[in-house]
Amino acid sequence: MDLSQLLKPHAVKVVSDVSSKKRLLQSIADLAEGLIGLKSSSIFDALQERESLGPTGVGHGVALPHARLHDLTEVQGAFLKLERPIDFDSADKQPVDLIFALFAPSDTGVDHLKALALVSRTLRDAALCAKLRANSDPATLHTLLTDAQASQAA
Repeated sequence: MDLSQLLKPHAVKVVSDVSSKKRLLQSIADLAEGLIGLKSSSIFDALQERESLGPTGVGHGVALPHARLHDLTEVQGAFLKLERPIDFDSADKQPVDLIFALFAPSDTGVDHLKALALVSRTLRDAALCAKLRANSDPATLHTLLTDAQASQAA
C-alpha cells in the first residue's frame, strides 16, 4: 500500500475557519463528499460514530479520524492542515493541527488497518510534521506526505 494511492492531490486542504472538533469533522465530510461521491451527512455520521468509541487524536498535534462506509470500493484518504490548532480530546491533551482522515469500505478488513498503520508511521516522523506545519500550499503538503512515505520505504 502506498500513500500516493490513498491520498490524491485534490484531497489535501488547508483550513482556517475551524473552531471545534465537530466543525472539523464536518469539514472533513464536506471535502470527502467530492472525493468519494457519498453524501457529506453520511460521512459525518460515520466519523462521529467512530469518535464516540474513542478519540482518534494520536498525540503530538496529529489526529487520524476514520470511518467505514457502505458503497465505497477502496480505502481513500484526505489530509487537512489547520491554521489554528483545536482541541481533539487527544490522549496527550495537545490540540491538533495535522489531520489525516481515512475512509474504508464497510466490508474491508486488513486494508483499512494497513492504511491506518501506514499513515500513523508516516506522521510519527517529527521532522515531516515540522515541514508540514511550515507549509500552507496543498500541492507542497501532498508532495511532502507522498515523498516521505517513499523515502521511508527506501
